[in-house]
Amino acid sequence: MISACLNPEREKRVVFLTARVHPGESPASFICHGVIDFLVSQHPIAQVLRDHVTFKIVPMLNPDGVYLGNYRCSLMGFDLNRHWQDPSPWAHPTLHAVKQLIVQMNQDPKVSLEFYIDVHAHSTMMNGFMYGNVFEEEEIGQRQAVFPRLLCQNAPDFSLSSTSFNRDVVKAGTGRRFLGGLLDDTSYCYTLEVSFYSYLTAGSTSPVPYTEDG
Repeated sequence: MISACLNPEREKRVVFLTARVHPGESPASFICHGVIDFLVSQHPIAQVLRDHVTFKIVPMLNPDGVYLGNYRCSLMGFDLNRHWQDPSPWAHPTLHAVKQLIVQMNQDPKVSLEFYIDVHAHSTMMNGFMYGNVFEEEEIGQRQAVFPRLLCQNAPDFSLSSTSFNRDVVKAGTGRRFLGGLLDDTSYCYTLEVSFYSYLTAGSTSPVPYTEDG
C-alpha cells in the first residue's frame, strides 16, 4: 500500500493495481516496478497523488507460476485470469485473497474504489493499450473512455487505436470483466497491455524497442 492519507474520517479513494497473473508476462513487472518507483518518489505529482489516493498494489498475483517458469498457468495448471468468478482458497489462494479484499473495500462506505487495473504483456502487438468493458448506458462508457485518452495524450508509447472495449464471452472470468460487473459504475476496470517488443510513436514507421528503463 502506498498512501499519505492519514485522516481516518476522510473517504479513502483507492486505485488497485495487479500484475503477473500470467507468469510469463515479465514486462508487467517492469511496469509495476516503474509505477511503484514513481509513487514513492519526490516528484510533485507523486506527492499530490499520495496525499489524495491510496494505492494498493499486488505486483505478482501468480508467484508460484513465476517461480516455476510457467508462461500462463499456476502451480496447479490453472489460468488464474479465468477464475475470478469463483476462486478456490485452496487451488487459487492469491486470487481468492485479492478478490476478498476488493469485495470488502467495495462494501465499505468509507472507501471509494476508483480504478482496478490489471497489468499484462502482449506477445504480438506493439505499444501499450487497454481493454475496457462495455456498458448499456452510453454515459458510463464515455466516462470509461476518458482514462485511455489521457494516457494517449501523456504517454508516447500508448496506442488509443489498439485500445478496445468489449464483453467477449471468453474473457468472462478475467479480473477486468468480473470486477467491471461486480463494482458500481463509479469504478473503472481495465486491462493494461504492454508489448514484449516495441512501440511506434505517432507518425513514425520505425519501432522503438522497450528496455528495462522504458
